[in-house]
Amino acid sequence: MKKSYCKFIALGSLVILTLTYSCKKFLDKEPVQALSGATLANKAGLDGLLIGAYSMLDGYTNASIDDGQGLTQWETSIDNWSFSGLASDDAYKGSTTGDQGPDLPQIENHTVSTNNAYVYQKWMAFYDAVQRANDVIREVPLITDGSVTPAYGAEAIAEAKFLRGVFHFELAKIWKNVPYVDETITYTAGNYNVPNPGPIWDKIEADFTASMGTGGLPKGAAAQAGRANWYAAEAFLAKTYMYEQKYAAALPLLTDLVTNGKTASGAPYALGPYENNFNAGTKNGPESVFAAQMTTNDGSNGQNDGGADGLNTPGGSPQTTCCGFNQPSYNLANSFKTVNGLPMNGTSTVSVASFNSDGTSTTTSSATIPNFDVTNLANDHGLTAAQAFTPTTEAVDPRLDWTVGRRGIPYLDWGICGGETWTRGDLCPYNPIKGLFYAAAVKTTADSYAGWAANQGTAVNYNIIRFSEIILWRAECYADAGNFASAEQDVNMVRNRMAQHPEYWVHTYADNSNPQGGYTSTPAANYQISPYSGQFSAMTKAQVQAAISLEEELEFGMEGHRFFDLARKDGVYVGAAGGAMANTLNNYIKADTRISNPVLNGHTFTQGRDEIYPIPLNEITLSQGKLKQNPLYP
Repeated sequence: MKKSYCKFIALGSLVILTLTYSCKKFLDKEPVQALSGATLANKAGLDGLLIGAYSMLDGYTNASIDDGQGLTQWETSIDNWSFSGLASDDAYKGSTTGDQGPDLPQIENHTVSTNNAYVYQKWMAFYDAVQRANDVIREVPLITDGSVTPAYGAEAIAEAKFLRGVFHFELAKIWKNVPYVDETITYTAGNYNVPNPGPIWDKIEADFTASMGTGGLPKGAAAQAGRANWYAAEAFLAKTYMYEQKYAAALPLLTDLVTNGKTASGAPYALGPYENNFNAGTKNGPESVFAAQMTTNDGSNGQNDGGADGLNTPGGSPQTTCCGFNQPSYNLANSFKTVNGLPMNGTSTVSVASFNSDGTSTTTSSATIPNFDVTNLANDHGLTAAQAFTPTTEAVDPRLDWTVGRRGIPYLDWGICGGETWTRGDLCPYNPIKGLFYAAAVKTTADSYAGWAANQGTAVNYNIIRFSEIILWRAECYADAGNFASAEQDVNMVRNRMAQHPEYWVHTYADNSNPQGGYTSTPAANYQISPYSGQFSAMTKAQVQAAISLEEELEFGMEGHRFFDLARKDGVYVGAAGGAMANTLNNYIKADTRISNPVLNGHTFTQGRDEIYPIPLNEITLSQGKLKQNPLYP
């Protein structure tokens, strides 16, 4: 359980253990080992159930599947490093062969099978989460001992409906066509009898709206940091509208959030130091709209930490020894180049090799690739630790070095980044950095994930929504309405965080041999970032939308948003894909495989299929025909 919501940890742990489900058939098998509603019909029982529901925000459940194995956080994580990062142009698997095959390569190269383990476990984890939220709603009417006031019961139901909305949202953005399961749905006649005839956005809207009703979530501070307040629900309702492309409906909500929004601690939303969003010591700050709470050293054997980073830490760094499975891509790093402080987003004509699926080259030809700068930043690919390397002096956005670990640049307080020597060394020289612990705080903010991955579970929260996302969503709404000036103002609000605050940039160490000894005032690279100054007024609507999308790519790189942002803007969640997402990712593959990426070589993104994931075949089989597969999957 999370330290920011720890009042009832002991009871919560008991409830979670006794509410274990058989994960093999979350919509098709009756829950086992469950305490009766009467046993839990008191305030302590209700609090334990609510903690159990909140605990699922990280995507992890200790329930076992049929072979007795528990789920793994890197497969089910709320940050979607695989489903969104690797599946987009953000990141690589980090290894071209071996561990995590074939499931992880399938996600990266868009050949996902209907029995892919990542897909299957994600489905199980979040339907377990839905059921835990429903348990809370079902329990409140059963409490008659006077320990729960009507007001407390109403707020508990509001929190549960909010969480149910979050969990269904997570399912909907991955599969689009999913069953909606509320508290009235129980196990009967061999299954839950819940079909998936189409999108469930209206039901998700209803859950968030209900949680904001009279007597529901508080408008000010929540009971503890990490719990939902009214503004968190308003933000998720706005996010739902963004996925439905209901920009006019989202705009007033987003404006209210910008003007009046408050965190769970009651502080007004604000943009502070960029790096504070990824530091365990500054979590739940003024930019955190709603976050999955992560803790370490809490006696859970690493089950409450940021366990997805058990695979995603640098594999050969001084602080960790595994595993390098989430490496920033060349494309992501190149996106941070600037000209006169503004993003460089042009069209490149390059010599591109075509590859067969076995990795052999077929032909080389000239190709025009829009929106991809294929001239890589100078990097240390192919160099050993003993070979000299000097980082590029090209102008870059300062967010680059809070997003991408690259050789020659300070890497938090770990020391000068080793680049490719810290990776698996077979493809890309970049290392993940967001969400990792600081070396000075390793004893308090890192632990051994699941008992085997030393220093690879972290106490860094995952911000499911943060304030800068609210601002850029509003820019999208303004752009859709043709109000380009206001859209530019919102984009500048985000850019000015760095443009006006060079103290937020990465700086050189005072002493490279003592990286925890402080920093100089010298920027670690040639950082140049400026606000726009009226350029949006001369752009077309499509160009303004592209500029906002690029800003989102820069702001949220490696945070698990990119794939879903491409899908929602392409109209995937409200109809058929328009083709923009397929064009973007196929251009990325074309640009990237000029260096020969064995995972991507010979593959393409298929429009109308790959924008969403296949529903697990086992679930379809066990549903006795209730569940239907997504289009173009077997």
